Amino acid sequence: MEFTAGMIARILNGTVEGDPETKLNTVARIEEGKTGALSFLSNPKYEPYLYTTDASAVLVRNDFVPSKEVRATLIRVDDPYQALARLLAFYEQAKPVRKGIHPTAVIDESATVGPDVFIGACAVISENAVIGDGCSIHPQVFIGENVTIGKNCTLHPGVKVYRDCVIGNDCIIHAGAVIGADGFGFAPVSDANFMKIPQIGNVILEDNVEIGSNTCVDRATMGSTIIRRGVKLDNLIQVGHNVEIGENTVIAAQSGLAGSTRVGRNCMFGGQVGLAGHLSIADGVRIGAQSGVMSTISEENSILLGYPATDSKQFLRSVAYIRRLPDLSSKVDQLSKTVESLKNR
Repeated sequence: MEFTAGMIARILNGTVEGDPETKLNTVARIEEGKTGALSFLSNPKYEPYLYTTDASAVLVRNDFVPSKEVRATLIRVDDPYQALARLLAFYEQAKPVRKGIHPTAVIDESATVGPDVFIGACAVISENAVIGDGCSIHPQVFIGENVTIGKNCTLHPGVKVYRDCVIGNDCIIHAGAVIGADGFGFAPVSDANFMKIPQIGNVILEDNVEIGSNTCVDRATMGSTIIRRGVKLDNLIQVGHNVEIGENTVIAAQSGLAGSTRVGRNCMFGGQVGLAGHLSIADGVRIGAQSGVMSTISEENSILLGYPATDSKQFLRSVAYIRRLPDLSSKVDQLSKTVESLKNR
């Protein structure tokens, strides 16, 4: 599929600086640009590549002023990164949509399957499941009993959705994710063994949720584990039973949320963040990578780092002191020697 710089500028409500007839047939990072490629400049530290890239066109901010001559055609937009996302979404929508049911798919006669659905090879749709209009159920997906899936959802190969779970509209679940496995509930008994607590709740994903590959969202012991509208979870995340994640929160890979924790709206967690159970996290909280949260965070829009997680400025001051410890230790040793010398006199 080929576009001109002028066509792309019209799609993005941008302007062209250079040749509007520049032909574009692919996208590439600015440091790897080649003829026919569209790149983008969002982070200022990549600006040097703008003057050396072989990309035919580059998305830049409206107010960007180059410090050298630029060979590529510039397409000026309000936000290059957002513009690229819109352009890629436009490209994705232009692809032909797969429809139809593969002959090896197993669909229980009590299940309800909407129109314009794709169901791939060896997928299993269990009793009383409901698949909404326009969904794509890829090969080897398992949909359990009484599961409800809304419209225009995509479940990639190997996704497992256990019984009674509810998935909203326009959700994407990537390969290997498990929705609704048992929560980690065990009661100690007198002989030092553990008795399994039945997990009789479910999982609810609201609209426009995206779940990364091999992420696990456990079903509630009672009630529901709830992932609110617009939440984005990266790969390899563990969400414990009865957790609730607020609207438009994003969580990076390898994070873990212990049971019954409540996360507010518009939060951002870096990779490998760990949250203890039964906590509340206020709206807009940002937590840096590898931080461990041991207590409730009540202040909205706060920024935390470290283990245990603390105010980011306080944490950075602590790190600065830690870096000085070897020098301070040497000075203390020297002072101790001086004091001993004075005592001996």
